[in-house]
Amino acid sequence: MTFLGGPLNGSHSEPSQNQQVIVDYVGQSAGLKSAACSTDEVAISQQVDGKTLTFRFSEIEEVLERKDLDGRCFLQVNFASGKKILITDNLIGFKPASCHGLDMSKLPKVVTTPDILSVVEAIEDTLSGEVGSQEEVEVLKRVFDSVLRGAENVGFDLTPERVWMHQFFIGNQKASA
Repeated sequence: MTFLGGPLNGSHSEPSQNQQVIVDYVGQSAGLKSAACSTDEVAISQQVDGKTLTFRFSEIEEVLERKDLDGRCFLQVNFASGKKILITDNLIGFKPASCHGLDMSKLPKVVTTPDILSVVEAIEDTLSGEVGSQEEVEVLKRVFDSVLRGAENVGFDLTPERVWMHQFFIGNQKASA
């Protein structure tokens, strides 16, 4: 994806400037809502799946305004830790986590929490015998783990999804035994 645009407020913005840019952008977005947790912390919720990302403004290194190929604006938020998120009109994007045995070049560079549901559906279809094999299930499990850990790395709490997947595979192992 080609991005247009540059830093909104220089390469190292002040926390208050970053805060205002992010709050204003989320406030006008169609599918996101923000709530201040403190003067330095915000929680941004995605309406599509109810997932919330909480972070501190003081941890932000810079906020960049970008445009996608269709001309839609979004924000790239770079944290001092090296983490990055993309805040779009409806979702928060992040990089999938590296996973042993998974060809990362076959995954998108940016994923979102709803992608987890897509992977779960693919796993269920494969296990139901409609398509695929056990090898495909193993690859899909790695994709699930990559997206889940990527989300957790930037601050999403996906404990319910992690527990569900664990229980799902334990149940399927018992059923096939």
